[in-house]
Amino acid sequence: MGQNLQSSVRLRPVDLARDHGLSTQAIRNYEEAGVLPAAARTPHGYRTYTPLHAGALRAFLALVPGHGHRTATSIMRAVNEGTVDEAFHLIDAGHAQLLDDRRTLQAVESALRDLAATAAPEPGAPPEPGAGAESVAVSGPGDTFIGPLAGKLGIRPATLRKWERAGLVSPRRDPLTGYRVYDEADVRDARLAHQLRRGGYLLEQIAPLIAQVRAAGGLEPLEAALCDWRGRLSARGRAMLTGAAELEAYLRRRG
Repeated sequence: MGQNLQSSVRLRPVDLARDHGLSTQAIRNYEEAGVLPAAARTPHGYRTYTPLHAGALRAFLALVPGHGHRTATSIMRAVNEGTVDEAFHLIDAGHAQLLDDRRTLQAVESALRDLAATAAPEPGAPPEPGAGAESVAVSGPGDTFIGPLAGKLGIRPATLRKWERAGLVSPRRDPLTGYRVYDEADVRDARLAHQLRRGGYLLEQIAPLIAQVRAAGGLEPLEAALCDWRGRLSARGRAMLTGAAELEAYLRRRG
């Protein structure tokens, strides 16, 4: 009886649009995209909607902040086409991505703590034994070379060269010798990359994080970015809960 009562209530596109600050064209677009079930038509061809359509619109708009416009559209299309399991798969994938993002944030925070606890190499420190030919080049204060840096990190110089090719470190070249020279920022990036690699992260996952550190101007300014990152992840998690509640309400209305 409740379903019959719902279907007997007729809403115009402008009614749905007005409730959410949308245009009537947006409502038509959502219907064409499958976000809303197909509307009934009057004898004159005008669209008419019901409270079921209003529930679909509420569910979609609630899903967008947590899953993004494209995924929210795919979720609603799957529900309206009767492939609810596909909608659940998309939702599960969104939660898995959020969990992965949280783990990445935790890895970065852990790496930053480790870096803060590690004493920086002293300016002008003598090269370590076995550092290799590049260690004999002349550097400025705070600079180091591939051998000493590899020794500090407990890795091979070939690993640093691989990281350079991946964009994780960008040492300059000594104009006289052509040897790689790592300044303080390069050492910082190498240490951060080392921590993340130990945490199991791939080079292609690490490169964007290193770029963030560089753009922030170092580790200290990045703290604000990390705080903002945490806030955005929390907001996304709450938005997913809100979206799930509205979607469940819509599924109940569909019966």
